[in-house]
Amino acid sequence: MPELKTAMDVFKLLEKSNCRECNETTCLAFAGAVFQGRKTLDQCPRLDPAVIALYGGRLEKAPTAQEDMEKALELLKARAAAVDLPAVASKLGGRMVNGRLALKVLGKDFSVDTEGNLYSDIHVHPRVVIPILNYIIDSGGVPPAGNWMPLRELPTGQDWYRLFGQRCEKPLKKLADTYPDLFEDLIHIFNGKQVENHYQSDISLVLHPLPNLPMLICYWKADDGLASDLNLFFDATAEENLNIDSIFALGTGLVMMFEKIALRHGIS
Repeated sequence: MPELKTAMDVFKLLEKSNCRECNETTCLAFAGAVFQGRKTLDQCPRLDPAVIALYGGRLEKAPTAQEDMEKALELLKARAAAVDLPAVASKLGGRMVNGRLALKVLGKDFSVDTEGNLYSDIHVHPRVVIPILNYIIDSGGVPPAGNWMPLRELPTGQDWYRLFGQRCEKPLKKLADTYPDLFEDLIHIFNGKQVENHYQSDISLVLHPLPNLPMLICYWKADDGLASDLNLFFDATAEENLNIDSIFALGTGLVMMFEKIALRHGIS
């Protein structure tokens, strides 16, 4: 039996007279209602019964981003459940506590049990959970080398750095520009550490999203007509501990968490 995969697939079946007998304003609106599951094909009084019978009123809806994320989480949890947690705890920079692998994520306690279930005292955005699970499953356990570099200089960072700049560095710079307490809060809330200024930046702050994956934030304040700037740097070993798409997801997920903190302080 053929399936209707989009609202336009539904619309193509209709006579497009906008008769309103279905109680929608237009045939396109009716097609959208069918796509959203609010109506069924047989509620169009002018649609050929043979067409209704052919399609059976079925519509294959594309999964939402949330549904895709939930599916990815379930698959990763299953993979994490197959990991020998005691065997990898040390190399991941963690330890076993009451049968769970305990890690420090941004200075906060985070653990996973032998079934791949996650536990934390703080709310962690799903975009951050996925990289954490990938870290547990695939990390090489390589200690940071202390050699900082931008995303584009990581082995496979070339294909990601422009999007990373738009989705991560740019919104984080906006936060830093409008939220004067941002860096202080990152220190106190997420166990950040201010370090000697790197790259002649005004503020240099190191966070540890994962034990073997530190992140350096460098911020240059606006001065003498020059605009402010912000860049993120990763250790040269980053991709040995986490794949590049998870590094991207981790960065964007952290920005979303920081934005929520700013909103709580009335910063838009």
